[in-house]
Amino acid sequence: MNSTSPSASAQLSAPSANQSRTYVLIILTLVYTFNHIDRQILVILLEPIKADLGLSDGQLGLLSGLAFAAFYATLGIPIAMWADRGDRRSIIALALTIWSGMTALSGFAQNFWHLLLARMGVGIGEEGGTPPATSMISDLYAPHERATALGIYTTGIGLGILAGFIMGGYVYEAWGWRVAFFVAGVPGLILAAIVRFTLKEPVRGAVEQRQDDGQAPTLIETMKFIGGQSSFHWLLLGCSLICVSANGFLVFTSSHLQRTYEVGPADVAAPLGLLIGGVGGVGAIVLGLICDRLSRKNLIWRPLIIAVCAAIALPFAWFFLQAETIMAAYAWNIAPSFIGLVYASVAYTASQELVGLRMRAFAAAFMLLCLTLIGIGGGPTIVGVLSDWMAEAGHATPLKAALEIMLILNAISIAALILSARTYTRDAKRAASMS
Repeated sequence: MNSTSPSASAQLSAPSANQSRTYVLIILTLVYTFNHIDRQILVILLEPIKADLGLSDGQLGLLSGLAFAAFYATLGIPIAMWADRGDRRSIIALALTIWSGMTALSGFAQNFWHLLLARMGVGIGEEGGTPPATSMISDLYAPHERATALGIYTTGIGLGILAGFIMGGYVYEAWGWRVAFFVAGVPGLILAAIVRFTLKEPVRGAVEQRQDDGQAPTLIETMKFIGGQSSFHWLLLGCSLICVSANGFLVFTSSHLQRTYEVGPADVAAPLGLLIGGVGGVGAIVLGLICDRLSRKNLIWRPLIIAVCAAIALPFAWFFLQAETIMAAYAWNIAPSFIGLVYASVAYTASQELVGLRMRAFAAAFMLLCLTLIGIGGGPTIVGVLSDWMAEAGHATPLKAALEIMLILNAISIAALILSARTYTRDAKRAASMS
């Protein structure tokens, strides 16, 4: 039986321990960055890949959405059950090796099916990244600083988008889209070795002075507990709706700009990378800090901050689609970019706060399963299919119209997040009472 003594908790607050947890957070954020480089390298290259391989918007949606998400989501649950019982750093290192290797192999694709299989392989690898990583971070950062820590971790999304867009755009211009996949995938293999041989497994629950008896609950016990956390359900629904819209926009914003303003991948790579990645990364940290500060007074701010941000972003996203010039489009996209990652960081925070110690990796995987399968899988696929359908119907701007429809989901999400806030404090206390 493992227990946490006061001295062990004190050690975690010592300077050396703080340096250690900072290093872990930096490395895990870098892993998450590579996670999204390997996703976004495809996004910025959709138009040249479409032209080279003769694909439709529906096929592009499948490649960037459902084909990846189906494996990424479903395999996350068994991996998370393993992470709640085993060595989380080794799981992350193995997963990083798989998805980086499959990204590099994407460059050999000669048709839709080759690329589809490679993206499935990326999904198989990436499902082993976030659940064990968020579990490790939650064992290093106390509740009052957790949203900030997970906000920093979430900047990996923004940094990955920034690096993936810029790298993809400029490598494509110099050597073609196939080489871009090699450049994105190979460095991840080196990082996998760094994760495996330099990170240490943190003590579960030590930072909260909670005891860990070493026994993880069964799947049925875990699902039963989560089933009683109504705030978890409403937060999951709200974040999933935002995720569907956000990923539809993420995948097709580059294509929308290229088609609307008649520019190429390299022309939009840096501006979109800086907006979605750079501004989004800053927003994740700033809003994480604000969320932690507000939540010290009342935990209902966990879901409420996402609701407020969704309400603010909605009109800006609409005007982005109506912009007459590309510069105006970039300007309207600043606010949605700054706000865009907060739902993910708070969702991960909640997945750790609303369950017991040995349920954390599973809760993160369950949250990730829904966000991935519904959001990453559904968003691009829905937009692609809607665009093809509207094109067949003779719509002048089918992709733009499809993206406009997606904004309805953002409006609905606000109500779900408000309902989550009603019971969040109660459910967090229930989870904290578990050993």
